[in-house]
Amino acid sequence: MKNLTQAEEQVMQVLWKIKKGFVNDILEHFPEPKPAYTTISTIIRILEKKGFTSHKSYGKSHEYYPLVSRTEYSSGFLRRFVRNYFNDSFPALGSFLAKENDVDVNDLEEIKKVIEEEIRKQKNQNND
Repeated sequence: MKNLTQAEEQVMQVLWKIKKGFVNDILEHFPEPKPAYTTISTIIRILEKKGFTSHKSYGKSHEYYPLVSRTEYSSGFLRRFVRNYFNDSFPALGSFLAKENDVDVNDLEEIKKVIEEEIRKQKNQNND
């Protein structure tokens, strides 16, 4: 899956939120100063070429919708991020988060709980 530019990701964030919409619907969700209609239209056509969106035609109007889910994109993005910045090592990412950032102890505890729960789930699936 290809990476998105910042502008493309902003449009996708809106589409993921609203599920489907015309260019004006997408534009409504941008803060002031809003980008030009033609800018959003161009970005959405680029997203179609990249395979992230498609549309349904109503005469000359097009209603756009995502082909890639937010979860699917996030998962691929995270894998690429870990590969490119942490030598393909999730433990290295975890170490970085714990040591290099100002991550609150409560956040670390919450991350630990989530990881422990996932470990339990995966062990149970392997034992079934």
